[in-house]
Amino acid sequence: MSDRGQPIPPSADSPAPQDETPLEINETPFPLTGDDEPDPRDAESRRKVRTVVLGALLTVSLAGAASLGYWGWKVNSQRNTTLSAPPAIGALTLNSSEDATATADYLQGALSAEVSMDKTVGGVYSTADGKNVLFFGGTTLLWSPAKDLDTSFELISDQEGAVTDLHEVDAGELGGTMKCGVTHSEGSDLTVCGWADHGSLALAMFPEQDESVAAPLMREIREATQTRD
Repeated sequence: MSDRGQPIPPSADSPAPQDETPLEINETPFPLTGDDEPDPRDAESRRKVRTVVLGALLTVSLAGAASLGYWGWKVNSQRNTTLSAPPAIGALTLNSSEDATATADYLQGALSAEVSMDKTVGGVYSTADGKNVLFFGGTTLLWSPAKDLDTSFELISDQEGAVTDLHEVDAGELGGTMKCGVTHSEGSDLTVCGWADHGSLALAMFPEQDESVAAPLMREIREATQTRD
């Protein structure tokens, strides 16, 4: 029988048939960096945040330096202060009687006991209508003028009774802090005013005079008694 037309079994030495399925090529780009590589946009965001933070810190630092510089200038401009008790201040006349002098000396000593002073001055002044103004103060370097002024009012509280309604008033061109309040003496109101800056502190008592008169008079007394080098 002829073998024509019958399939010939492959020989062991014959090459295996090739798979004719076409090779598929993946067109997805091959990544050149790993999945954990930082995104350049994240780095840019961090740089922006750092710039903003550094700018804010610089602004705060400059503001603090400016405030410190202004405070230092103010201390230096006010520290060299001299107080005096002239024989006349406007319509006020210095009372040179023994009793008036003793009262002024006592008030100066009491003030120094409350706030340490390098030098003190004081005097009892009289108005044309016979009303008295008791003025006393001193000079020294004061780091916290407002606080020291509040402390000095305690002196009046010890002598005459608590000073009430203590509040700030216009300090005038010399600056610093000025306050007025009311205490009671021998059944009547007694207006008390005081000023403080980095070089001086002074108080005055105004018997039988309300604040509308006492506050402007205190500024007049200050301008006449205080000088700066």
